[in-house]
Amino acid sequence: MLEFEQFKKSLSEVIQTEIPLLEEALLHVLSSKGKHVRPLLLLLTAKATGEISPVSIDYSVLIEILHTTTLIHDDVVDDTKQRRGVPSLNAIFDNRVAVLTGDFLLAGVMLKAVDTGNLMTTHIVAQVCRELAEGELMQLDNAENHYLNEEKYFSVIHKKTATLISACAEIGAISAGAPAETVQQCRYFGEYLGYCFQIKDDIFDYYEDIEIGKPTGNDIREGKISLPLLYALQNSTEKERDRYIKIIRNQDFTNENVSALIAFAKQSGGIEYAERRLMEFRQKAIEIINSFPASEARAGLLLLADYFSERAY
Repeated sequence: MLEFEQFKKSLSEVIQTEIPLLEEALLHVLSSKGKHVRPLLLLLTAKATGEISPVSIDYSVLIEILHTTTLIHDDVVDDTKQRRGVPSLNAIFDNRVAVLTGDFLLAGVMLKAVDTGNLMTTHIVAQVCRELAEGELMQLDNAENHYLNEEKYFSVIHKKTATLISACAEIGAISAGAPAETVQQCRYFGEYLGYCFQIKDDIFDYYEDIEIGKPTGNDIREGKISLPLLYALQNSTEKERDRYIKIIRNQDFTNENVSALIAFAKQSGGIEYAERRLMEFRQKAIEIINSFPASEARAGLLLLADYFSERAY
């Protein structure tokens, strides 16, 4: 898609600064071989609901920069040293450089949003920034206070993941001049994809695969209790539940205990339950897109729905 190539060219132009250290840091984080699924979602939504405009390109770049910023800050918060097998920014430099690079990029996001002159989309971007921060803090609070229920889990993944992906589809439709009802449908479409993406990511934590870039049970070790284990805890005997909740509350995450929690989640049907919920959200997303007129862009969105829910890592 020509517009996607324009996005990649515009993204490369972001790495411009007179500060050598910042330039080196930006080059590392913005020249990665990522799939850029979020800007692709924005552009395909714009094309499926109207026409891709220069503003659509601008926002696809903005969204990718915002996503990159969240990854930088996440790696600092979680003390992550590798992402997809590549050293993180805080591992190459230190937390100071990583945080300040993330702040620089975030400021660029807001400047670019203001430059578009569209108050509605600028508000959406600012709201996403706020919800991303809230999601991280909610997750830390959940881990510290051991809140073990689905309602809090979905509140976290809505803010941490679904809100940004939802904004991609919503802004794509707005940039194409789509009517308000269509914009709203696109927002829901993106939200459902976001739930699919995060649930799939959480399932990965129960299996060992070097391509995923994190060891099995890493989320559990950090106190992040996701859907498979939540289901197991809610559908087990009182004796089993008490045993595993004690491990979680005491943060006794030895290799043996983490392995036991993973096995417990699997044996209790937690993986199957999480996959069922994922497929429910995927079906809702597909129903929305199938209501749009047939086009190559609509077909592309359906393929993205498959990717978000079926990707291998």
